[in-house]
Amino acid sequence: MQSVKVKFAYPERLSRIQLLLKTFFGWLYVGIPHSICLGFLGFAASLASLVAWFAALFTGKYPPSLFSFMVGFHNWSIRVGAYLGFLCDVYPPFGFQASYPASFSANYPAKLSRSLLLLRLLSLFYVGIPHGFFLAFRLIAHCVVMFLAWWVILFTGKIPAGMFSFMSGTYRWAFNVYAYMSFLTDEYPPFSGKAEGVQVNASVTM
Repeated sequence: MQSVKVKFAYPERLSRIQLLLKTFFGWLYVGIPHSICLGFLGFAASLASLVAWFAALFTGKYPPSLFSFMVGFHNWSIRVGAYLGFLCDVYPPFGFQASYPASFSANYPAKLSRSLLLLRLLSLFYVGIPHGFFLAFRLIAHCVVMFLAWWVILFTGKIPAGMFSFMSGTYRWAFNVYAYMSFLTDEYPPFSGKAEGVQVNASVTM
């Protein structure tokens, strides 16, 4: 069972008006306010990861309060990404805990491997380079699919299930890497954006 879960609910319909608003004014009413908050929180998250690394190295455990903070930060980030990425029409709420069509969650680890914590000092080589290489190509494809999806939504009010799966999968892949790099799990991130047991229909959990 995966300790990190990135879920998306497939929307039956998407608003053409919101699509245009997000495209031309999303930077103003979403990007600016959320990026200011997430910018400060991102700095705090970097410090929290550093403190958590030392704490886990000596105790074998991630401090629960810092773990909740990191999960909340990733959860907030993915909500903003899903909204601006045309995957839902629900305005992303401010805060860590909120019900939303896109979410990030992680099971609190009973114990973290000290050897893996030390190994992750070299994570640039065995995580950053290989995942960064494949994600770079994935992001290029993601931008192409996103461009095509924009036109489909504009004319039909719907996003094709295949496009939705691919785009949400990009977020899943990236956030699995983020979770590993911030020590939330010892599970090495898969080279995939797929979720197990997923069926896209009226609604879907991915």
